[in-house]
Amino acid sequence: MAVDELDTRILRLLLEQPRTSVREYARILGVARGTLQARLDRMERDGVITGTGPSLSPAALEHPVLAFVHIEVTQGHLDDVGDALAAVPEIVEAFSITGSGDLLARVVGRDNAHLEDVIQKLISLPGVVRTRTEVALRERVPYRLLPLVESVGRASRA
Repeated sequence: MAVDELDTRILRLLLEQPRTSVREYARILGVARGTLQARLDRMERDGVITGTGPSLSPAALEHPVLAFVHIEVTQGHLDDVGDALAAVPEIVEAFSITGSGDLLARVVGRDNAHLEDVIQKLISLPGVVRTRTEVALRERVPYRLLPLVESVGRASRA
């Protein structure tokens, strides 16, 4: 989907002021509320906007340890293992990948011992051959999309 300059401005506001009302966004942007709502609806329908919930901190939920776990899966069991991962609350995200391993999971823990318990749970899942874990020491670039939105917006003007 092509994102034009107005879409870029809308997305910037959503990222910078997520708790503002649609009416206020329209006022700030100088567009009709109906126009803004139609743009939001289209971007949701096209998958540009994928959620509106709050961003939560696992650390503030007493799970400050973050690790990335590479999971090697027995051939033909990728879907089964993926479904099993979804049942582990400490797995906050998982992707099928290329390279070393078949899945990459973002895993949180209360401490290193808890993280080890979670990894042992993963190793015991049917279809899991082995895991390799990398513990994150410090976040250097937080999850962000505004620079990408701005880049796409600049490209649409060119």
